[in-house]
Amino acid sequence: VHIDVCTVCLCISQGVNHELSEVLNQLWSRDTNRLKPGTDYTISLQGKAGYVAQGSNTARDMARAPLFAYVNEGKLKNIKTYALFMRLLDNYEMSTGVSETVTSEELMENDLFLNAILETEVMKCAHKYLVSKGQSPSDQQQFKRQLYDMWFRLYHRDRSGGEDSCGFEHVFVGESKYGKEITGFHNWVQFYLQEKHGNVDYKGYKAQGNRNTPDEDDHVLNLQFSWKGLVKPVGSSFIGVSPEFEVALFTILFLASTEKVTTAVVKVDEYLLEMVVYRQGRSIGTSYPKLLSSNNRDL
Repeated sequence: VHIDVCTVCLCISQGVNHELSEVLNQLWSRDTNRLKPGTDYTISLQGKAGYVAQGSNTARDMARAPLFAYVNEGKLKNIKTYALFMRLLDNYEMSTGVSETVTSEELMENDLFLNAILETEVMKCAHKYLVSKGQSPSDQQQFKRQLYDMWFRLYHRDRSGGEDSCGFEHVFVGESKYGKEITGFHNWVQFYLQEKHGNVDYKGYKAQGNRNTPDEDDHVLNLQFSWKGLVKPVGSSFIGVSPEFEVALFTILFLASTEKVTTAVVKVDEYLLEMVVYRQGRSIGTSYPKLLSSNNRDL
């Protein structure tokens, strides 16, 4: 196999975290609930998005059609982790500063979702790794409590209001700040559902130069879109991966350090990614992948 020299240089210069890459590739290979591009879903990348000034909510639309041309919803509804994940998406107030009210039904939904992902090979692999690093308790119930605190414990994101946010809401559902900008919103299932309901308008893909033009079967994309009238100049998401894969991956990165911001450059499958996690006390503030390059076009 011929590997482009530039790609090799890039890997060296970017300082890939090999240990983290290795464990993330183990998660990747165990992600049996990942949907197959072109079979389980089809995306339409269309045009390359333009520049949007910070704080502006106008963007030139370089994509007339939605990003998701097709998604096999039957599959989403029949795979337990996706079905339970989708039930969580309507549990939150979009605006920060508005206190979240958590009902007993919602607490039960959180619990069922955690139980379901803990049964997957992906989470078992992540748990085993975290125990080996001394970062998680080996007891399943204690580990579940740790996950709950990281992802579902409410905290103040906006100082003026009550407990208005949590890691899960920010990363997977998305929020608006002062009604002026979108924060978070890094999940493809939420993107698809919001697009289907007419709340999301995909504006095009973001790429640096002409080398990094994405492909329809890429599992990581940098996107520009508007959500309920607010523009996200660039948001990055995994596409097609299972909810348990994202929870596992970001949990590992979060627990890897106690810094306010943890970043790591990793090589997962054919993608060179910068993984980013922000800490909010014992909880996740935000987490997302940043696509640095995809190898398949250089092989």
